[in-house]
Amino acid sequence: MLIVHVHVRVKPEFVEAFRTATIENASHSVQEPGIARFDVLQQAGDPARFLLVEIYRTAEAPAQHKETAHYAAWRDAVAGMMAEPRSSIKYANVFPGEEGW
Repeated sequence: MLIVHVHVRVKPEFVEAFRTATIENASHSVQEPGIARFDVLQQAGDPARFLLVEIYRTAEAPAQHKETAHYAAWRDAVAGMMAEPRSSIKYANVFPGEEGW
């Protein structure tokens, strides 16, 4: 399992448009065989900050995800909405093990 946390800060005027585009992308992403979970979180104290929690079944799944039409549509739609470049941190699953997913 590979867990990726993607940190995003959007321009305040694009919060709702970003939410809509990201939920659309996530709803398709969870249907990919290589994705175990795809969560979209919005920071309670700062609604312009989002965290995408992407949990992949294999090391190849993130690259496969980036080849999908829904990812390309999301990437292009939100590019101008970012207040700063998004960043990501990769994690390895410690507990529960894969059988817990």
